[in-house]
Amino acid sequence: MSRTVTAEEAVSVVKSGDRVFVHSVAAAPRRLVEALTARAPELRVVEIVSLHTEGAAPYAAAGMEKSFRVNALFVGPNVRTAVEEGRADYLPVFLSEVPLLFRSGILPLDVALVHVSPPDRHGFCSLGVSVDVSRAAVQTARTVIAQVNPRMPRTHGDGLIHVDAIDFMVQVDEPIHEVAPGEPSEIEREIGGHCAELVEDGSTLQIGIGAIPDATLAALADHHRLGIHTEMLSDGVVDLVEKGVVTGEAKRIHPGKIVAGFALGSRRLYDFLDDNPLVAMLDMAYVNDTAVIRRNPKVCAINSAIEVDLTGQVCADSIGDRQYSGVGGQMDFIRGAALSEGGKPIIALPSVTSTGESRIVSYLKPGAGVVTTRAHVHFVVTEHGIADLFGKNLRQRAAALIAVAHPSHRDVLAAEARRRFGTW
Repeated sequence: MSRTVTAEEAVSVVKSGDRVFVHSVAAAPRRLVEALTARAPELRVVEIVSLHTEGAAPYAAAGMEKSFRVNALFVGPNVRTAVEEGRADYLPVFLSEVPLLFRSGILPLDVALVHVSPPDRHGFCSLGVSVDVSRAAVQTARTVIAQVNPRMPRTHGDGLIHVDAIDFMVQVDEPIHEVAPGEPSEIEREIGGHCAELVEDGSTLQIGIGAIPDATLAALADHHRLGIHTEMLSDGVVDLVEKGVVTGEAKRIHPGKIVAGFALGSRRLYDFLDDNPLVAMLDMAYVNDTAVIRRNPKVCAINSAIEVDLTGQVCADSIGDRQYSGVGGQMDFIRGAALSEGGKPIIALPSVTSTGESRIVSYLKPGAGVVTTRAHVHFVVTEHGIADLFGKNLRQRAAALIAVAHPSHRDVLAAEARRRFGTW
């Protein structure tokens, strides 16, 4: 049976050389992380494994490298500097395969630090806003330490954990990390509008992270019978449910249900999730499985990119050799959408950076990672329109991409394209 202890008592089980998982995204267990980091003077080479986590990551601060080494499965702002400076590592992996790393023993876990709802009358806690890869971590870790919080939503799906599976419980009462919906820029609204043009009634949506996916959701208010099967839920989905746009009635698997792996947004979103049978928060090995994704009709997968070259190669996780984010679930859903009946894989990005540099480029920057190959890309959307690349040769797709590049960069890109591929 689990024991209720202080955070300091709970993390005292962590030993030098252990591999410790930290619960994902908004569920990052702040109190447990702080208690573990406070043990830095007595610990050496503790490996911290996590996806993106919201809030502070004190174990990744400068000066902590002898005690903690982050092995990031996705690089967020709180560990980005540590990765850049060589004090932390990045492990490229499809999001769908992260649970396999734990379950197969490739990355065996000694300790899992998670953040759960209080147990119900049957003794089950919930992983709440992040089931994702955290379910696999709980199932495989030698020791499970749970921060128990009455403000964590109790979500339906795969995230239920009986107290018998928890070794130590730490009681807290604090807000879940929130990210308030932002107001999209005019460019983001234009991109969202173009993405919405590609979404047919009865489509199943996967929406990635960021302002453009949020703007796309806002542009779908006049659509009908949409479904949701996505790795991430945001506030925009709640708006569409309340407007009757999202019904899930056209889905073939989990009809009528919203399927997701994790949620990040405001308290309004978290309250929507709490004890809501409409939403199934499921294991990412299932949610992001291409064979599962493709079974729904008209899957529209909308994901962002850092740059796209004239052949259609997509860099979404690095700026040159600087690691910025991660592979994540982009390829899982881009391929799943392509295989779906009537599906549309969409890469959406502004045509230029904040400094005016083109994001449609002749060549990816040296060291840039190709997250989505040119053979997988179908649609590329900027504020200047939609480039449909599927079935087009290199010369034709270069022309299509130049047409959605920023006008100030088109002449240079066209000259480079003519040199490489000939005239059109």
